[in-house]
Order: sequence, then C-alpha cells, then structure tokens
Amino acid sequence: MKLGIKKAFILAGGLGERLRPLTLETAKPMLQVLGKPILQWNIELCKKFGVEEIVLATGYKHEQIENFFKSGENLGLKIFYNVEKNFLGTAGALKFAESFLGSEKKFIMMNGDEVKNVDFKIVNQTHEKNSAIGTIALTKFDDARDFGCVELEGSKILSFKEKDPSLNHPALINSGAYILANKIFDLIPAGQKVSIEKETFPKIAAMGKLFGKQFKGQWYPIDTFERYAKAQKEWKGWK
Repeated sequence: MKLGIKKAFILAGGLGERLRPLTLETAKPMLQVLGKPILQWNIELCKKFGVEEIVLATGYKHEQIENFFKSGENLGLKIFYNVEKNFLGTAGALKFAESFLGSEKKFIMMNGDEVKNVDFKIVNQTHEKNSAIGTIALTKFDDARDFGCVELEGSKILSFKEKDPSLNHPALINSGAYILANKIFDLIPAGQKVSIEKETFPKIAAMGKLFGKQFKGQWYPIDTFERYAKAQKEWKGWK
C-alpha cells in the first residue's frame, strides 16, 4: 500500500536501562518478539506502506544492528545509519538526519523499540487534509501515566500531558509513529539535545499545525519486563 512516502526515520539508539540485564548484551531494538527483532517489525511496517529507504538513528551497540540489517537488501529496501556519538534526543537525532530526509515533502518517523500495527493510510489522510507539519498516530492505552496524553479539538492537537502521574486511566496517547513535513527541520536547532515530544511538538501545536489520528491496530511498548512479556504473549504480527 503506497502513500507516496519514500523515506522513513527510525530511532534505534536507546540504552534500554529498564530491561537490564537483557540489554547489557543486546541492543534494545534487537530484542525479539515472535522470532524477529523489534526493530525488524518497524522496518517491515514502513515497507508495508511503500517506504523504500530508511535511516536508523543508532548509538548503543550500533554494531549489532548494522551487522544484522546491513544494507537492507534482504528486506527489500535500503537502510542507512546515523550513529550518534553524543545523545541528541529524539528531535536532535532527527535534525542530524536532515541531509537524508530534508529533500522529501514528507516522511515517516518512528520509535524502533515498540511493536505496532499503525495504519499509516489514515494517518496520511489526516496529514494531507490539514496541511499539517506533524501528524501523530494515536492509540488508546489503559494506563497513560508513562506516556504523552493528547488534548484534541477534532483532529487538531492542542496540548500534551507528558508522563503525568494523574493519568492512571485510559487515554489517547502518542504511539511513537508520525508523518512529518520537511518544515519541521526549521523548528529544530542543530547540534543540540532536543526532545520532539517535549519541545518540538508543543511548538508545532502552538502554530496550529499538529494533528492526530487514532488507529485500531495493536501497539505494545517494550520498556519494562512486564510489558515485554505482554508483547511476546499477545502480539499477532501481520495478518
């Protein structure tokens, strides 16, 4: 299913500290669910929607990732690597990849440490309809305390509550999957540590150019042993 989006950017450099000792030997995105690395599920999701080239933002144990995926030929696309020597944050890492992505009208960005079945078709429809700078795939999660909860007006995102202890109830949250316009690069300072969730997205929301679309597919964060076990038990992969 092609959307006219040729390139994607996937964050794959996290330390996975809450999953130690598993991540002492294995890069977090290389932990397996249903016999595949978490990162592979995300790469295949991009390919499912017509992406042809992916840049992976790596850091911790980046050699494992490079040795496994190589050029991406075995998965039917091209993979490039941006290795961060210093942690730049989620938006800083994106800015670091501007030379790869900046010529594209729009591109996909994702976290590489969740398994998810995002319907980028409906996310793209919302993005195009609203001439958005950013459109976030939203999912309902039973306990939103550890995630970014959104306040919506229609499909427009007005504000975020990031990791709020009061959100111990179901809420629509940021699923770590986005369609972004190349205008976003103008909003991220170069060479600085910047969070897309805490700094860039609120800036875009204040401009009235940030939107969200809920999808119905599966979404499993893998940031604790309990959630990793749940993903291994319940994730169904592609139908």
